Amino acid sequence: MQRDNRRWPNNANVAVLVTVMFESWSEGKAPPYSPMTTALKPGTQDRLGISWSEYGGKTGIWRFMRILDEAGIKATVCISGKSVELYPEAVEALGKQGHELAGHSYTQDTVLPYLSREEEREVIRRCAKILQGATGKRPAGWFSPVAAPTEHTAEFLVEEGFLWHGDYNDTDLPYARKLAKGTIVAIPHSDFTDNRVIRGSPRDFCQVYKDTFDFLYRSETTAMINLTVHAHFGGRPLMSAMLAEVLQYMKGFPRVWFARHDEIARWVLNSR
Repeated sequence: MQRDNRRWPNNANVAVLVTVMFESWSEGKAPPYSPMTTALKPGTQDRLGISWSEYGGKTGIWRFMRILDEAGIKATVCISGKSVELYPEAVEALGKQGHELAGHSYTQDTVLPYLSREEEREVIRRCAKILQGATGKRPAGWFSPVAAPTEHTAEFLVEEGFLWHGDYNDTDLPYARKLAKGTIVAIPHSDFTDNRVIRGSPRDFCQVYKDTFDFLYRSETTAMINLTVHAHFGGRPLMSAMLAEVLQYMKGFPRVWFARHDEIARWVLNSR
């Protein structure tokens, strides 16, 4: 990869994006992963898994807000349309704290490649409408469930006026992607999210991000870290402790820009 000669605002070496996934599943459905070690028979409703998934809206997102407020950092919250409907107080609080709210399908099990072209377009429009109704403004960005877009997703987002799209892993830095009907900013997703350590050590999450930060801060002049956590998993005390620790560590360095996705996207467009 060629070095990027552009510089972040205030000559920062590293831009840090905090991405919070605030997800809900369809009625009666649970996440396909959980901390329980005994699998239920196919077709059995996983009541504990459903309860586990609801932790994000009831508890986890509020803990994240406290941690981010104490650190003075604004995050991008990728939120299911159903979460907007279920947890209006949390949505209002997120807006008051200055966090960005981005589209993340209607439910986490509404996976775009499983839909028809028109169904996908309608899901994107529905989620944009729900967020606009709750916040008073259109969302600027989109991240698909399980990071799975289709060949049409980016074009649909451009048509609906989205600024950025987060389903990319082809580069370290964001870039402007020109499409038939306009331009959208592609923002790389995280290589290591909190649920990677679901069967491992939460300390690994903290150490991976510290090591990555140290390497980039020392060796590159324009780098980016997308630190991703889930409200229903990372919002629990043990993982939240790791998030708070790594954020405070990064804040101890002078040339760091903590940015929301929409801020990064506007920087990309303005620096072309």
